[in-house]
Amino acid sequence: MPRLLILLPVLVLLHGCYYTQAIAGQWELMRKREPIAEVLAADDTPEELAARLRLVQQARAFSVSALGLPDNGSYRSYADIEREYVVWNVFAAPEFSLQPKTWCFPVAGCVGYRGYFAEDKAEHEAAELSDKGYDVAVGGVAAYSTLGKFDDPVLNTMLRWDDTRLVGVMFHELAHQELYVKGDTGFNESFASAVQETGVERWLAAEGNTEGIALYRQSQALQQELMLLVAGARADLESVYGSGSTDATKRREKSARLQRLATDMRVAVRDAGREPAGWLTGELNNARLASMTLYQQYLPAFRNLLSQCDGQLPCFYAEARRLSKLDQNQRDQALDALASRQAL
Repeated sequence: MPRLLILLPVLVLLHGCYYTQAIAGQWELMRKREPIAEVLAADDTPEELAARLRLVQQARAFSVSALGLPDNGSYRSYADIEREYVVWNVFAAPEFSLQPKTWCFPVAGCVGYRGYFAEDKAEHEAAELSDKGYDVAVGGVAAYSTLGKFDDPVLNTMLRWDDTRLVGVMFHELAHQELYVKGDTGFNESFASAVQETGVERWLAAEGNTEGIALYRQSQALQQELMLLVAGARADLESVYGSGSTDATKRREKSARLQRLATDMRVAVRDAGREPAGWLTGELNNARLASMTLYQQYLPAFRNLLSQCDGQLPCFYAEARRLSKLDQNQRDQALDALASRQAL
């Protein structure tokens, strides 16, 4: 609370209502959190909730002992915020560009989205951007990290996931506390996704859950297939946008390519025995494509980096931290080389 009180007058002067709602939303989370141990000890705690929180405790201990992630107050408390999502992120990109609009913040730096604690405020921002000619997308988010600035609670929004996803997202968000490069979303999300991926596999292996490992690998393979489809569409669209065609021609070709991508993705999901959900069910545009690639841009590079470290996470963290100290161009070049299995 003292940190919020110190930040509030400065941020309101600089950015007005946006930071007022952001600080109010963060304070709500902090106000509603309760230590998990106390929730478990309460007589009126439903058994289903208790079982999920015991899983959280086990995974949190594993994150420290087996993954070397920060041992702090994050995910040791629980908060029921009585809604489906904690924040709603707004994404935007120009009509003929795949480069997302960015917003800059004091702690996170410049990122390709803007979060709101109320859905109507996110929709209002999206409508204003749409009126300015941007492609826009709004997506609900069930968890986020304050990068260690506060002790993040487990939220009721997270407990509706299956065990693997719940545990994985905790590992992902804790990875942001281990390493975060201000203003480099591609690096940050790909690094955290790599930690999440190896963390989940090691968690399942420790539990002796061989069936869970197989299912998780199938899910990851499907995700990789979808990202390859997105990468192909992005390459085609970049060619369209960079051409000398009229705007009307670009719009027509853009629409056709996005429709084909949507069809291809739905087919891939159904061939894998699943039903399309989430962003697969919405209309595709440049903003949605930008949001899809945030978590995967450099994931192959970080997988190869972990392999070069023989799976040893201390080495992986140290090498990732070394990359983080490079300037943006050098870092991108190094990650591109890693993704191609080239030596740094």
